[in-house]
Amino acid sequence: MGPRQWLESWPVYRQLTGTDPLGRGKAAESPRSEALAPRTASADRVAKSVCPYCAVGCGQQVFVSGEKVVQIEGDPHSPISRGRLCPKGSASKQLVTGPQREQKVRYRAPYATEWTELDLATAMDMVADRVLDARRKGWQDTDSRGKPLRRTMGLASLGGATLDNEENYLIKKLFTALGAIQIENQARI
Repeated sequence: MGPRQWLESWPVYRQLTGTDPLGRGKAAESPRSEALAPRTASADRVAKSVCPYCAVGCGQQVFVSGEKVVQIEGDPHSPISRGRLCPKGSASKQLVTGPQREQKVRYRAPYATEWTELDLATAMDMVADRVLDARRKGWQDTDSRGKPLRRTMGLASLGGATLDNEENYLIKKLFTALGAIQIENQARI
């Protein structure tokens, strides 16, 4: 690099001799910053979501590329947070993509003495099968007089005080849709 090239690479020289006297545009750009692109530029699609941390319900935009999350940002159209996220919400991409996220489930079959590892999809299928089986086994279509009941006694839900209103609402909707009538929350007792 000669003295002239070195001088022209200096931002102050470009600022004083170019069309950017305040140094807010091209004069201040380096080759590295010129090559930068937003993390969201590679996204195929954007999914709307809600921050999982507290009960405020801040809106999030989840940027997805090739079915992988590339960035999570605040949703500027959310009436609750207007695009802002707290430090935990801002770091929620780590919750989804971090190396500490469990991808396997430890399972001990009935009467077994050893634990085995299952992949998450298999474990979720097992849970769904067991819920549907318990619903079917405990189903009551009518009572002894023929009065329609359409309920199951094979499922119940007991929520805890740490559940927020949204979680309680979803649990109530799910168990009611399954036909369960024994739905309670420890905080109400």
